[in-house]
Amino acid sequence: MTATQSDFWRGVRDAVPIMIAVAPFGLLFGALAAENGLTPFEATLMSATVYAGASQMVGIELFGADIAPWIVVFSILAVNFRHVLYSATMGQTIGAYSRMQKALAFALMTDPQFATTEQKAEKGIATPFAWYLGLALPVYALWVAEAWLGAVFGSLIDDPAAYAIDFLLPLYFLGMVMGFRGRANWLPVVAASAVASVAAYHFVGSPWHVSLGGLAGVAVAAIIGVRPGHKLVV
Repeated sequence: MTATQSDFWRGVRDAVPIMIAVAPFGLLFGALAAENGLTPFEATLMSATVYAGASQMVGIELFGADIAPWIVVFSILAVNFRHVLYSATMGQTIGAYSRMQKALAFALMTDPQFATTEQKAEKGIATPFAWYLGLALPVYALWVAEAWLGAVFGSLIDDPAAYAIDFLLPLYFLGMVMGFRGRANWLPVVAASAVASVAAYHFVGSPWHVSLGGLAGVAVAAIIGVRPGHKLVV
């Protein structure tokens, strides 16, 4: 086995816990898509092209509403704005990738890919492009496949909230945030993001609280600064 093949399969092994964690989200999206009038094909196509779980769920809830299309677009942008911050941070980690490799890496980047890549880099573990593909491609394939499964069989679950399925997404994000608690200035940045997000949710509304909370965290991180040898938390 070549070094490239070895890196790829190492990425696949690292992807297994992510696949287990995101599996309920893919099924939930498919079920919600079917509930909101999308066909299995449309739900699968949306997962394959948009590939952003939280934004997809916001989108399908707005598609059927009698609101202007630009509001749908900006609402989805507000939810997914955190990926701009992810890209700015991860761009330093994958600096050795070619331009095309970076473009593909960012296209496949989701919250768990970002977190895993950054955590590996902090520990001094190599994150070559072959490893990244092994990490990202299985998750992408599973997500797309589960959109179809959820859309076809999701009607079997009458009330997802009764099984706490609707709580899986925030619970997963909380676990991901806690994974970075060893970074410099983690607590004040997270606290500022949380307070600003809650305030924005009550006074501005969803989904803008996601972006406003993230921007508050960035502002606090910029004001506090970081100690030498540590990366900025975003």
